[in-house]
Amino acid sequence: MYRLEYIIRRLIMAIAVLISVSIVTFFIARVVPSDPAAAWVGSHPTEEQVAQARETLGLDRPLYEQYFRYMQGVLHGDLGKSVKTHQPISTDLKTFFPATLELVLVSMLIAIVFGIPLGVFSGAGKGSLLDHTTRLLAIAGVSIPTFWLGLILQLIFFGRLGFLPLNGRISTEIALYDPISQMTGFYLIDSAITGNWVAFKDALLHIILPAFTLATYPLGLTIRMTRSTMIEVLNEKYILAARVAGISERAILFILALKNAIIPTITVLGLSFVYSLTGAILVEVVFSWPGLGTYVTNAVLSIDFPVIVSVTLLVTVFYVFINLFLDLAQAMIDPRVTL
Repeated sequence: MYRLEYIIRRLIMAIAVLISVSIVTFFIARVVPSDPAAAWVGSHPTEEQVAQARETLGLDRPLYEQYFRYMQGVLHGDLGKSVKTHQPISTDLKTFFPATLELVLVSMLIAIVFGIPLGVFSGAGKGSLLDHTTRLLAIAGVSIPTFWLGLILQLIFFGRLGFLPLNGRISTEIALYDPISQMTGFYLIDSAITGNWVAFKDALLHIILPAFTLATYPLGLTIRMTRSTMIEVLNEKYILAARVAGISERAILFILALKNAIIPTITVLGLSFVYSLTGAILVEVVFSWPGLGTYVTNAVLSIDFPVIVSVTLLVTVFYVFINLFLDLAQAMIDPRVTL
């Protein structure tokens, strides 16, 4: 009952946050010196065309009325239209967002698969050569600019070695002769479901470099957080008792100790996931990845405020609800955590 009350309270807070963000972004978009109506019409518009566009877009109405009309559309799944492409923003998001989400999920998988074991072994061997090497890797991961790292990886693995493709989600030849049937928008999943293994291999090769580039920051955070919590947990008395009882060191590290050390790491991973949604912009630009970052970059350059506001709301939704999920996950994993 108490958990249900907590969820309801957090949902109310989430709605308040979303409304606040929508108000701030909407009104900032309206006060910035620009003319969406002129952008809607195109180059060299006449005054009559601009006036007609202002009426069509509802820009001739008071700001508060524009906001309420916008929010009414959002509640019905209508995010408006892009002033650049004239396409519904919800349709554009169905195209661009799965590409970003797939890239972020693969990068987070890399951070989890490599970051947690490295953090565990680093914490268990505090002061060893492995520990120093791992800490150096973690510091480098959170310090190196992603766009610079992406360019270096392109230079090495495409320019010098020729192992991996330069950019894009899939090769032109595959798109023409072995196209992926769009089901989820995730190329790896869609190609695997349909048994299109040629396209699966090609999509996998294309995602390796951008995913590793995007994974460096969450990887570094995961290593550092896991290491620090493991050092604390390994000093607990129950760990000493387990070693006296003859339990194997691997079982102690990955079963007994990691269970308690993983909780702060889960929080870091959740926040890193949301950060990667916005941090993917530079990575997508470097690798010409047709995702949300490319979409927002083009919107900023063309002052396409409906797109900017909609993407901001989308990222805020993810941030708020991932925070709620993390709180509930912590309470379920560790009974000492109360809501």
